[in-house]
Amino acid sequence: VQLQASGGGLVQAGGSLRLSCAASGRTFRSYVMGWFRQAPGKEREFVATITWNGLNTNYADSVKGRFTISRDNAKNTVFLQMNSLKPEDTAAYYCAAKSSGSPRYDYWGQGTLVTVSS
Repeated sequence: VQLQASGGGLVQAGGSLRLSCAASGRTFRSYVMGWFRQAPGKEREFVATITWNGLNTNYADSVKGRFTISRDNAKNTVFLQMNSLKPEDTAAYYCAAKSSGSPRYDYWGQGTLVTVSS
């Protein structure tokens, strides 16, 4: 599966952005999807994940209550709605896919840059 992330940009603190990740392939609906981010000089970190049917989600503590992950299997797309953005959310955001039960994410999209100004 190929992943294409988009929606990043420059936003003021307190603002919102919605990231999208479009996937190719007919097996999208079978994958667990995740969002990760990497800030300059830091390691990549987990942000959120969603199961194939959208019924279960999980978030990093740092984004709980502010970010929402969702998916539209009919459109092969996963979203990350980001509200109440903080300067510390500044990072390149990556979407990723893995098979249910797999210990690691096998497919990664290119990053989309989110910059939050104070």
